Amino acid sequence: MSEATELRVWRTGEEDLDAVASLIAGFRDHWGRSEPSLAEIRARVERIHAGGDGEYLLGAAGDGEPAGVCQIRFRWSVWASAEDCWLEDLFVREAARRGGLGRALVGAAIERATERGCRRIELDVGERNEPAIALYRSCGFQLEPKPPGRSLFLGRRLD
Repeated sequence: MSEATELRVWRTGEEDLDAVASLIAGFRDHWGRSEPSLAEIRARVERIHAGGDGEYLLGAAGDGEPAGVCQIRFRWSVWASAEDCWLEDLFVREAARRGGLGRALVGAAIERATERGCRRIELDVGERNEPAIALYRSCGFQLEPKPPGRSLFLGRRLD
């Protein structure tokens, strides 16, 4: 993708859900996984899209096919008395990387969170994923979003 190529980012509608599912399956493949299946991803994307607390953004170069996806989720915060935004997934196909599409998707996620009245946007990223960390930091994200000290993301599987 050349630097002169215009980038498009849009909030998805029903007609875009197959493209969203395909890109998320590409993200799955990028991580070397085989599950969930494309059909399972498509069903989950549809559920999130219909739920009102999650949205998808797609990005493309010019009039091309979607080459990037961003999943954002919203939840009410007792501390801010407003919604928080969670940038849950961001993926750009390898052939479309380094052309600004990831940055455009992050910018659109920030814009969408602002439109909804969110007071903060957060995400998690693997500490060895230096290109992603550099992207997010260049977009204003900080490693210490809730001072003092770094916040750690913890999780536990329940199955």
